[in-house]
Amino acid sequence: MSKKQKKMLWRILAAAAIVLVLLFLPLKGWLRFALFMVPYLIVGYDILIKAVKGIRNAQPFDENFLMAVATVGAIALGEYTEGVAVMLFYQIGELFQSYAVGKSRRSISALMDIRPDCANLLGEDGEISEVDPDEVAVGSVILVRPGEKIPIDGVIVKGETSLDTAALTGESIPREAKEGSEVISGCINLSGAVQIRTTKEFGESTVSKILDLVENATSRKSKSENFISKFARIYTPVVCFSALALALLPPLTSVLLGHQAQFSTWLYRALTFLVISCPCALVISIPLSFFAGIGGASAQGILVKGSNYLETLSEVRTVVMDKTGTLTKGSFEVSGVHHSPLEDRKLIEYAAHAEAYSTHPISRSLVAAYGKEPDTGRVSDVREISGKGVIARVDGKEIAVGNEKLMREIGCESVACRSVGTIVHVAIDGAYAGHILICDIVKDGAKEAIDAMRRAGVKKTVMLTGDIRAVGEDVAKRLGLDEVKSELLPGDKVSALETLLAQAEPGEKLAFVGDGINDAPVLSRADIGIAMGALGSDAAIEAADVVLMDDDPGKIAKAIGISRKCLRIVRENICFAIGVKLICLVLGALGLAGMWSAIFADVGVMVLAVLNAVRALNVKNV
Repeated sequence: MSKKQKKMLWRILAAAAIVLVLLFLPLKGWLRFALFMVPYLIVGYDILIKAVKGIRNAQPFDENFLMAVATVGAIALGEYTEGVAVMLFYQIGELFQSYAVGKSRRSISALMDIRPDCANLLGEDGEISEVDPDEVAVGSVILVRPGEKIPIDGVIVKGETSLDTAALTGESIPREAKEGSEVISGCINLSGAVQIRTTKEFGESTVSKILDLVENATSRKSKSENFISKFARIYTPVVCFSALALALLPPLTSVLLGHQAQFSTWLYRALTFLVISCPCALVISIPLSFFAGIGGASAQGILVKGSNYLETLSEVRTVVMDKTGTLTKGSFEVSGVHHSPLEDRKLIEYAAHAEAYSTHPISRSLVAAYGKEPDTGRVSDVREISGKGVIARVDGKEIAVGNEKLMREIGCESVACRSVGTIVHVAIDGAYAGHILICDIVKDGAKEAIDAMRRAGVKKTVMLTGDIRAVGEDVAKRLGLDEVKSELLPGDKVSALETLLAQAEPGEKLAFVGDGINDAPVLSRADIGIAMGALGSDAAIEAADVVLMDDDPGKIAKAIGISRKCLRIVRENICFAIGVKLICLVLGALGLAGMWSAIFADVGVMVLAVLNAVRALNVKNV
């Protein structure tokens, strides 16, 4: 509990104690009024001051004005106990809501406690100095001891360790890191001390970007929040004038009809009407629900950039996914060598040397199959044929490595492969030497992730890939996808997405899931873009609306589930708060509900709505 909250608690306890004593004393007249004003001012002076400031600033219609008018009016009618009680219980509700919001913020801060306090900078003489992370320049070497957070993104230059990435990804399994491994800020070093050469400034590091994203998420308001804000701006003056009409019209009508006016009775009802009408439950609980939902998702490694995106996510009925890196590991492996007169290892050796200068995943898989880095001294006259492959001289022989188009270009007849995968044809000095089959491995849990999406309410799952039709259809069949579009260039993906958007039912949204770098145009065009496996990827964090910090496709269904739970809580609070208030307003206007009913309608509804909103933090089992 904060210092301010503790002060309010003491004010409430003091006022309540004084009221209890006064109730047992035989007080009358001005003495009774004066003594009851003591607890009233102790507990409510700040509300009165805020109400006066609102009137002075020409913005009187808020909950402070409603409480001030209602309680002052009750005291003016001689209902001292009820006037003080309304203010007392209103402040109890405000204290509770302040505590609940603070607790949810602290929970989120604890779950996202990834901001490092300092960095251990290594000097040229080997001395270690503790500095602020903002002061560390790019290219500096920092020391991270076991148990410390990595303060800045970089590359390990000495040592090896295990890293706890739970604060970023929500996963408890440590990641191994050694010399040459890229590491990102926010991870906790679990075992050995490591020296890291920084590759970014602290302000551009992953930890800063994530914290900035979470802290600014509340600035992008959902339709529900905007509705409540507009509703409160219109609703409050309407109920104020309605209360005024309730206080004046019935007694004036009675006078005109020759009956007794009963001004005090109708004024009491009007004041009760004002207390009941206070929109605190809606104004507080709806933003709190979204804030808690975003915070709960962050703890699971799902970063949502705003409550508007969380709301859109709940309406997703079509999920379109990239293949490589999203549903498959994106790490290609050689799975076979066919139709070669050479030994398998010799053909792979020639292919790996020809592809030695390429960074393409297929090229890297050939090098990995070779088992060591190629000797570039054996390689010369390298020519890359765009969209076809590579031709190079290896040990004086002309080696052509690529697809069927390259084979046709050099006048070599290739042999088709019956297996599904990426086929790399090889020709030596113009003669066909066989082909190498390379496969991209489907991620563990990808099939279960698709099933989980369907359980979460997704009607259609689609895969877009630049790979050949046979590979795309094979992956789609294994995962149980509804549709697959293959052999697509980046521009084709946008066109395919446009077609799917046109087919969507009104009110149903489409999400695209990709790696956030190559798929940036499609991520931007979809109703909601989800970046998969974006740990440390600046492009992914910038391009997407929702960022999944690890490579688990199961997080897609979890993100949708979290959004649905959050929106369900929001709707429950809206229906509950408005429903109870409307009933109590009618009862208050008819004289069937007094100030005590008004206190329940205001404070009780607010407390219950806030308690319900905080449930959005609990998303572990969604």
